[in-house]
This record gives sequence, C-alpha cells and structure tokens, in this order.
Amino acid sequence: MLGPLKILFDRAIKVGNLIVIDGCGGRNSFGDGTGPEVVIRLRDPATERAVLLDPTLAIAEAYMDGRLELVSGSIYDFLEIIMRDTQHGAGSWIMRFHDSVRFAMRRLQQFNPAGRSGRNVKHHYDIDQFIYDLFLDDSRQYSCAYFAPGDTLEQAQHGKMRHIAAKLDLKPGQRVLDIGSGWGGLAAYLASIQPVDVLGITLSDAQLEGSRKRAWAKGLDGKVRFEKEDYRQLDEQFDRIVSVGMFEHVGVNHYASYFRKVHDLLADDGVALIHTIGRSDGPGYTNPFIAKYIFPGGYFPALSEMMQVIEKSGLIVSDVEVLRLHYAETLKAWRERFSEKRAAAAEHMGEKFCRMWEFYLAGSELGFRYQGLVVFQVQLVKQIDAVPMMRDYMMEEENRLRSLDKQPEPRQRSA
Repeated sequence: MLGPLKILFDRAIKVGNLIVIDGCGGRNSFGDGTGPEVVIRLRDPATERAVLLDPTLAIAEAYMDGRLELVSGSIYDFLEIIMRDTQHGAGSWIMRFHDSVRFAMRRLQQFNPAGRSGRNVKHHYDIDQFIYDLFLDDSRQYSCAYFAPGDTLEQAQHGKMRHIAAKLDLKPGQRVLDIGSGWGGLAAYLASIQPVDVLGITLSDAQLEGSRKRAWAKGLDGKVRFEKEDYRQLDEQFDRIVSVGMFEHVGVNHYASYFRKVHDLLADDGVALIHTIGRSDGPGYTNPFIAKYIFPGGYFPALSEMMQVIEKSGLIVSDVEVLRLHYAETLKAWRERFSEKRAAAAEHMGEKFCRMWEFYLAGSELGFRYQGLVVFQVQLVKQIDAVPMMRDYMMEEENRLRSLDKQPEPRQRSA
C-alpha cells in the first residue's frame, strides 16, 4: 500500500476492525480490532492513488465501478467505520484542502436559476420510476418520516403528514400551496382531512403525472391540483404554505429570494411550514458524491444560514423543531427494502446504478447518525398572533387527526 495512504487510514480509523487489501495483495489492518471485521480490496495502485488524492469522492466512485470490493461486510459496515471515526473532523491535510476548496466553490455549485433547477430535478426524480417502487411507502413519501416507537415505515410516513398538518393549523375553505409536492401524497392527505383547496407544484414530469393520478384515484381531483411550476413564477396568495424536502434544492445563493417569495405568497394571517434536511454543526458544503451523482445543485443548510435571511424577509419564526434520528431510521428502512429487492434493481437498472444507490442510502443514513445531519421544521408567520400562543393546539390537532386515522378510507377509484 502507498505509504501516504496507509498514514491516511491510520489517522482516520481509530475504532473498529478494518482490513484493506491493497493492489499488490498485501493486508493492512486499521483500528483497534473491536467489532466485526470488515475487509475491502482496492483493485490496483491507480485506485489507491485516487483514494489518497480525494478520499471523499474516490471511495464512492471506486465502489460504484467495482474497483473497491467488499470481501467481508457490507458497504454500510465499511462506511460506518469511516464516518463514525471522522465525525469530529479527523483527516489528512489533503482532506482539509478539499474541504476548503469545496466550501469556497459552493455558491457556484449551488447557482440554481429556474432552468438549471429544472435540469437538477430531472436528474434525480425523472429516472425510471421503477426504482422508487422498490423502497418507498405506498404514498411515495420521499422525505424524513416521523417515527413513534414500533412504527412501520408506512405508519411513520403517515405520522409525518399528520404532524405537519397539525402545525399548519388548517381551517375549512383555506387555500394551500405545497412547494415541491413530490408524488402528491401530502397534498392529497391535507385535502382529505379538511375542506381546503391545495395546489401542488413540482418541476418533475414523473412526479406531476404520479400526483395527478393519485388525486384522481382518491377522488380529490376537484380539491387538489398539480402543476409543473417554479415557485418563483407564482403570483397569488395562499392561507397556508408547506414545503417538504424541497428547500435542500434551493441553494444558499437563493435563500433570500426564496423567503421573500414565501412572504409575498403568504396571506397576512397565513402560516408556512418548511421541512428540510439541515446540519447541526454550522455552514458547510455538499458531499461531492451527492453533488455529482445524486442531487446536483443541492445543499443542506445550517439553521444559522436560514435564520439570517428569514429575519430580513418580513417573516416571523413562530416555531422550530429539530428531528434528529428520524431520518436515520427512515433511510435504514429504505436501505433494507432496496437490499431485499436488489436483484430486481440490478436486472432493471444495472450493477453500477445499484452500487451508487447503495452508497447513497448507506452514506446518507450514517450522515444522520454520525455527521451532524438533522431535519428542521420551521414554522413561519407574518403576524405575531397568526397561531395560538400555546403549542397545545398542535398536539390537540394531531390527536384529532390520529382519531380520524382509525376510520376507513373512502374507496379509491379503479383505473
């Protein structure tokens, strides 16, 4: 093994039992020997050099291409050793150099005007929809679920929608905007629990089609409508605004204009709820693997980055909740479901895609367990008295909605 690469692993891996077989067949041990043995093989010296020069990206690409092979253990096991041991910033000067360069370049990477935003959305969401059938719940919630003890994924995703609905404090006759409405599950749920009119907007053709089919099947096509629209192009007002898993795609350059637009779209006595992945350890940059292969143009904000622009937008922060390990458990469920159906995924999408997706799900889950990722739910108003003074109204409404869950759903239309 290259001497500098061995030093890199030595400095990074303090706890665990990692064996690295180098390109010449040599076995190199790292960690304190505790825990299950994980063995990887780096196929050739060129792979060793790539990992040395840019570990964060090169490890992902080597796994995708089969140049990093798991001999013992899974990609999750391997990444857990690395991400657990580097959660406090351990690493070489090369990694620190890449950190500084990527932070300096983040505004260029996250420049997302309307046209580029549309292309970025298509990159991830308009792929073959078969892949999402493998691991998402029936409502196709592709964001952090809200787990009570013992919940299945389906129960936790329904619980997330119920939790958000309670925070919106919906009233009959209101107009609701869902920015980044995904496959329409949340919009359909809101329209089913209150007589409100919901507009869901997305930049994804696949999501738009799926959303409209969902509304029709549930008999909600008169109460919910979906459009392919950029939020920046809207020019009307809504009593409630909700956005789940979309703010991650805005980009730090556009935060000020985003919250000004939310302000303009929100009625004077309205309520908005922004649900987004965030980081608990301050401003950073997007993981290069995620930026290149999964969510180009995306970024997970620190709460400080959101607050400094919200304060200047005319909006008032009326409530903040931090969901910590809920997304880790969501990603665990997705990872396990994908693993169970991996053979079908490989036949349909190819081996390289499967390796990329495995790395994405495993690395993302571990990011929430060890690397400071969390989920923020930020409630916003324009008037200080737009919601009740006590948070009890949220719990009361959530309990009311929970009682409705016990009632049978209306029969869906057949195709």
